[in-house]
Amino acid sequence: MRKILEIQKQLLPDLMDVLKKRYTILHQIMLSDVVGRRTLAASLNMTERVLRAETDLLKAQGLIEIESVGMKVSKAGLDLLEQLEPIANNLFGLSQLEDQIRQAYGLRKVVVVPGDSDASPLTKQELGRAGAKALLSVMDDEDVVAVTGGTTIADVAEQLALPSNGPLKGGWFVPARGGLGESMEMQANTIASTMARKVGAQYRLLHVPDLLSNHAYNSLLEDTNIQDILNLIRESRIIIHGIGNAIAMAHRRKLDPETFAQISSEGAVAESFGYYFNEDGVVVHRMLTLGLRLEDIRRTDTVLGVAGGKNKAAAIHAVLRFGQEDILVTDEGAAIEIVSRYLND
Repeated sequence: MRKILEIQKQLLPDLMDVLKKRYTILHQIMLSDVVGRRTLAASLNMTERVLRAETDLLKAQGLIEIESVGMKVSKAGLDLLEQLEPIANNLFGLSQLEDQIRQAYGLRKVVVVPGDSDASPLTKQELGRAGAKALLSVMDDEDVVAVTGGTTIADVAEQLALPSNGPLKGGWFVPARGGLGESMEMQANTIASTMARKVGAQYRLLHVPDLLSNHAYNSLLEDTNIQDILNLIRESRIIIHGIGNAIAMAHRRKLDPETFAQISSEGAVAESFGYYFNEDGVVVHRMLTLGLRLEDIRRTDTVLGVAGGKNKAAAIHAVLRFGQEDILVTDEGAAIEIVSRYLND
């Protein structure tokens, strides 16, 4: 496939440009569900006149439907996008990025979606869709899935749908750790329950704060209900998690000045699972939190990380250097930065 595309690029470079443009338009309409021409033109940095000509053609081909409320992709358009996805990955150079990152970090699979989450909400939505697809590809009935919080994993939850072979009635979703005290939509408990509902599975919740004192930690460990849910969390076969910037996460957790100074002095660039990592993937600080421990992560069958945006490149690199990831779902912005900064020396 890649060889054929290279030949076409040499013989028909204009055709490749047209294909990329029309695929991008169709893909953006799909992500938006329903979108007006003016909004779409602005998001694609394209004039309305040029976009009108392209969408008229897509409508004539039966790929989109234009209604009073806006444009949406037709069933034929959705089928075409699914068929074109592997071709588009080659066309946009995403397959090469996936291969480079997969080989460099020894991962089982890497998925790179087009765009940069830092610049486009639609790219972040596509990141969620790809994360949902990756999760369903490895999850079976009877599996226990541990889920972290955060906006990216919340997007994954929203993009999940009932599997084609029916609900995963024997599956369980559990929070990987306690809550940060942020909005409910970003809490691991909320995300775990949403994921379970979307795929027809079961869930358990962990009603404890993420940041605990020594006294609270030890007291909660003695609670039989807490012990039950912790035992289930530690049976997880799959972990799906986001990756945060260390300093940003320290601010969100409102860490005390002494801990904040320690994290900074140790060169922490990433946070995940309640652990802070330096650029070499070494744990430099651990939060006293109930939930997954390093030994649980190391023995988990599949660890799936979902994170994107150019500004997350250092954090993603650090967690990949930690060496426990199996699958990474990221975006073009982060992937290009990782390759250029860490893999092209």
